[in-house]
Amino acid sequence: MLRALIFDVDGTLADTERDGHRVAFNRAFADAGLDWHWDVPRYGELLRVTGGRERILHFMESAEANIPAAERETLARALHARKTAHYLRIVDEGSVQLRPGVARLLSEAHAGGLTLAIATTTSRANIDALLAHTLPPGALGWFSVIGAAEDAPRKKPDPQVYEFVLEQLGLAPQECLAIEDSSAGLQAASAAGVRTIVTITDYTRDQDFSGALTVLSDVGERDAPARVLAGSAAGTDVIDVAQLKAWHAQG
Repeated sequence: MLRALIFDVDGTLADTERDGHRVAFNRAFADAGLDWHWDVPRYGELLRVTGGRERILHFMESAEANIPAAERETLARALHARKTAHYLRIVDEGSVQLRPGVARLLSEAHAGGLTLAIATTTSRANIDALLAHTLPPGALGWFSVIGAAEDAPRKKPDPQVYEFVLEQLGLAPQECLAIEDSSAGLQAASAAGVRTIVTITDYTRDQDFSGALTVLSDVGERDAPARVLAGSAAGTDVIDVAQLKAWHAQG
């Protein structure tokens, strides 16, 4: 029986990457006097590395970064902190919104008594800011457990953050359903034994989603129906709790 929904954040709750995190990274680089600029395609390549600090460190290994190895860790931490400050300002400005249908689905699940949780590699500050600016007052309290970067140093596709969330929830993996947007997220949830559906983004649409219960364009709104791209068909154009329960039961 389905008792809990576990959501990823970046790309799943909101399409934060292209016009949120990417812009914040570039502003942090400019603040530091670096001539680095991650355009949309380059950032898509870098998203293969999960975790913001880890992404910076990976980039520093390239010839274009030209940073001595001994200086990389300290600089990466400083840049990531600056990037987080910029991202919070971007969210505060209202430039990042929830994906279609997400607010509706969260509200329906909460009202229906399903436990809600988050399993992400982003920081708790980023999560709090996003939810505070995109959901009704008090909605942060809908989430029984929030597993963030601070709780799981091993990033997805490692299952550590899901293992943390499951332990805090006190639930078996079979009682939960994960909603992810990336192959790394799917692998992390699956490794923890959690059945998963995927809602793709422009950055993740070509990734391998083998093992997902279904792959969707998004969860849909009445004037913008969800599209099933792979996996189990939907009995409705707007993905609701009843449909999630049906998919979970099939799995």
